[in-house]
Amino acid sequence: MQIHELMDACIFALSFYLAYSLRAAMVPWMDALAPHTEAYLPSWLAKFLILPPVQPFDAYVWLYLVVIPLGPMVLEAQGFYNRPLLCSRRLTAWILFKGCGITSMGVVIALFLFRSEMARWVVPWFWVISFSLITAKEEILGFVFKSRLAQMQYRRRFLLVGTGEELVKLREHLSRQQFSGIEIAGEFALDKTPIENLVELLHEHSVYGIILSPRHTFIEQVEAAIRACELEGVEVWLVADFFRTQISRTSLDEFFGQPVLVFRSAPEASWQGVLKQVIDLFGAILLLLISGIPLLIIALLIRITSPGPVLFRQQRSGLNGRPFTIYKFRTMVTNAEQFKHELAAMNEMSGPVFKVTDDPRITPFGKLLRKFSLDEFPQLLNVLKGEMSLVGPRPLPVDETKSFNDLAHRRRLSVKPGLTCLWQISGRNNVSDFKEWVRLDLQYIDNWSVWLDIKILFRTIPVVILGTGAK
Repeated sequence: MQIHELMDACIFALSFYLAYSLRAAMVPWMDALAPHTEAYLPSWLAKFLILPPVQPFDAYVWLYLVVIPLGPMVLEAQGFYNRPLLCSRRLTAWILFKGCGITSMGVVIALFLFRSEMARWVVPWFWVISFSLITAKEEILGFVFKSRLAQMQYRRRFLLVGTGEELVKLREHLSRQQFSGIEIAGEFALDKTPIENLVELLHEHSVYGIILSPRHTFIEQVEAAIRACELEGVEVWLVADFFRTQISRTSLDEFFGQPVLVFRSAPEASWQGVLKQVIDLFGAILLLLISGIPLLIIALLIRITSPGPVLFRQQRSGLNGRPFTIYKFRTMVTNAEQFKHELAAMNEMSGPVFKVTDDPRITPFGKLLRKFSLDEFPQLLNVLKGEMSLVGPRPLPVDETKSFNDLAHRRRLSVKPGLTCLWQISGRNNVSDFKEWVRLDLQYIDNWSVWLDIKILFRTIPVVILGTGAK
């Protein structure tokens, strides 16, 4: 996968240069075309065809720091490198279209943040060229991989080793994998044949390796089989399905030189995680810059309309349940927490969460802020501090987290909390069942990707503007 990422990084770099070169080459022939089109086209369109000269390419070299790492990271986030090599062209094209488009948007955002300018058409050409070149690369690789020469070159002979039941499962699984590059030379039953006979099979079939699926029995035989392969210089692929898990994904890691199996039910650290942090950082900075003056006006109106501090601070449960101080614009009277127990009977949410329609503690201006989620904007400071993300399960007060009566609900704490998530774009407070709220959060965790975050962010915009489901 790393080789494919390196190849694509080079293609993105080349595409950016070709896009610049194409834009620079457009100037003379567009200038020659413009006088002949002025009589036939609207003035605004004719003016659009006049292209100013571009700056030297040296002025844009710094954008390679964005293009080269961002392109492969976005494609990885789209699952481009985890898809089957010979998957449908439509799926490949759709993933590439989105990935190249998001990378192009990253270039635009970088230009905006660093207040730099670029001649129009460069970014659209970059999108088109990078999409075309990577698509061509994939077509060439697919053709080469399907060729008879490649099959002969990369095909490997293996022995299947395990118990009778596991051998049947392995055989059926491998039979469904086209172009896997694996040729099954024979089978060896751990529960029926002495381990000494395995060496004879290794010699007889001249295999590249064995695929070993022992389950949790026959550990001694497994160890003996691995030793025999070590002496022969034959690879061992151990199918480590000793424990049946429901939602955990298994990966192999190293613990001070010892191999370990990791069972993880939350998204693992990856380039997608790095990209998510980058989006959080630049997204929070951008939103604060855009909304700076309106936020100051809101702060002033809070001070004028009700006594008390501008910001509301509260301990919330963050990543893995670790408490942190959340910031919100104050929308209630200053002694609101003291009256919470008096309103307990009016709670409309099942479970430990407290929500009340027309809460009497909310100030008139606070209702407006809550309607359009303007009270949440100070949490961008929590995002900058690394305590929250733009997208993630909403952080609950520490006392509500302690009241969980189902330990499975704590899995929503396995990722960093966020400003918005599936709950917000599903009607927010219209979801009155806490179990449904948790189900949406766990659905987000189990299916997380950077692309899912981007879709949630875009779907949050109309929800906030229209005040959908807010109380």
